[in-house]
Amino acid sequence: MSKYHQGKYKVMNPDKYAGAGAPTFRSSWELTFMQFCDNNPNVLAWASEPVRITYKHPLTGKLTSYVPDFIMTYLDSSGKKHAELIEIKPAAQSRPDLARKRGEAQQVVVNYAKWEAATKWANKRGMRFRVINEGDIYQNTKKPKPKTPKKR
Repeated sequence: MSKYHQGKYKVMNPDKYAGAGAPTFRSSWELTFMQFCDNNPNVLAWASEPVRITYKHPLTGKLTSYVPDFIMTYLDSSGKKHAELIEIKPAAQSRPDLARKRGEAQQVVVNYAKWEAATKWANKRGMRFRVINEGDIYQNTKKPKPKTPKKR
């Protein structure tokens, strides 16, 4: 039995869901984000685990695949349309200064390699790549926001 909250999400607004089949959430944070996308009138379309991006693993040197958590298209407060590729990660896996253990530090290094590849993938398609954490999802937390790798 997993210690994480996992399951299939029942899409309430299927006209907005652009994925194939019922989306799978792998954490309560992903479930909360799915509910946000599904119910927010400014979100025009969304999908879970929509693409596979190749990147070079920094610890092994091997090419491998990364599957970002979400893609979404939305209208901002001025009515301008945006598309974003989104990863949901705990702050401790998003910033080197928050990694307390060696394994967390290694995970940050791997994540940055994934996110650099995702940023390039998104930029080529006129999109933005963004990492969000518990501080973004649950605004009452005191966790710092992650730093997204800079565009190259």
